[in-house]
Amino acid sequence: MPIIMEILSHKTRLGLYITRTLTKEIQRCFSSVSTQSLEKDNHNTTNINPDLKDGTVPVNYRFIYPEFLPDPNPRYRNHLREKLERMDMIARRTQIDVPEFYVGSILSVTYTEPHAPGKVNKFVGICISRKGCGLRASFLLRNVIDNQGIEVSFDIYDPSLQKIDCLRLEKRLDDELFYLRDAPLEYSTFPLDMETELLPEGFPVPVNDIVVPLNPRPWLERWEQKELKGITNLNVSGKRLKKAKAAAKPWEKYDLMKAYRETIPEEEQSDIFAEVQSSLRDLEIVRYKQKYARTFVRPKKSG
Repeated sequence: MPIIMEILSHKTRLGLYITRTLTKEIQRCFSSVSTQSLEKDNHNTTNINPDLKDGTVPVNYRFIYPEFLPDPNPRYRNHLREKLERMDMIARRTQIDVPEFYVGSILSVTYTEPHAPGKVNKFVGICISRKGCGLRASFLLRNVIDNQGIEVSFDIYDPSLQKIDCLRLEKRLDDELFYLRDAPLEYSTFPLDMETELLPEGFPVPVNDIVVPLNPRPWLERWEQKELKGITNLNVSGKRLKKAKAAAKPWEKYDLMKAYRETIPEEEQSDIFAEVQSSLRDLEIVRYKQKYARTFVRPKKSG
């Protein structure tokens, strides 16, 4: 019996040693990459983004790259897995440009489709939802094709995605736009050949304050029970209004523990983005140069 206990304790110590070694190696790799990229790009980043010149992490990173933040539920936390996922996410972003976008932005996604002509398909739509964290982050696009609402869900880091373009960068009044399913089709219709609308450099992301009317009932959900700012024309009966008032929870905005459970502390956010700041900055510099690079058109011979 003592021999068995000694063997088990030896295996436990060996597993802990391997885990600690892996963690130290990952931290060392991140620190070495960060220092090399900082020394390499200090001389050519003065005009790219003034927030990135010093070592502080920009505040808007938590909104531009929300998938880098882990799940706030402690049951699904694993620091080693999160570090490895962030390394995979950075490696994937070097192969495909994932632009800044929010719920309400118009996106164009080119992806591999084995049953499409040329094995490539393209979908344009408005982002009505963005969820998930890490490699499981995804977004949902909606458009109307042939008078039929079409919704396609994409994983941000799916290898089958070839290109993601933000045709119109803007926000909406609500965090989710599922109510477009019960709205007139013209509010979800966008041309498939829509041109990219560029914002001036340093211009803040505009907020589209459009208010969408809903179709007559029946609806897919009880929208009167949700605190939505982007809908109108809620012609409901008094009985449904009473149920909506009974289901309302106005005290939740004062519940500090609820906000604590659903968010990541700012200190931990800063530590996470400090690991990937240099890599994200390199990608932003490349995107900035490609955005303003002039395309060369080969002249044609005349006569």
